[in-house]
Amino acid sequence: VQLQACGGGLVQAGASPRLSCAASGDAFSSYVMGWFRQAPGKEREFVAAIRWNDALTYYADSVKGRFSISRSNAKNTVYLQMNSLKPEDTAVYYCAARSSWYASRSINDYDYWGQGTEVTVSS
Repeated sequence: VQLQACGGGLVQAGASPRLSCAASGDAFSSYVMGWFRQAPGKEREFVAAIRWNDALTYYADSVKGRFSISRSNAKNTVYLQMNSLKPEDTAVYYCAARSSWYASRSINDYDYWGQGTEVTVSS
């Protein structure tokens, strides 16, 4: 399984960029896909997850109502739409895949990781 994330960059507070994660190497219908982030000097934390088969979604409280996770079956791609960005959203964002029907917010439960894409939010 390979995950390729892109879409990061330097943005202003309030911007609405979208991250993409292209997945390959398996059939992902029984996977859970997640986005995590790691800010400078902090531990990696859960942002959002989606069950591929039924598109059920989960969010961290810090992003609920601002971020939206979705997936495209045709493109084998998972998206993270980020709205109303704040400077505290600055981090490297990672996509991850969990080979399970059951979602998880734990880093340790994900089997595959992408390389990360950096998002810097200026005030």
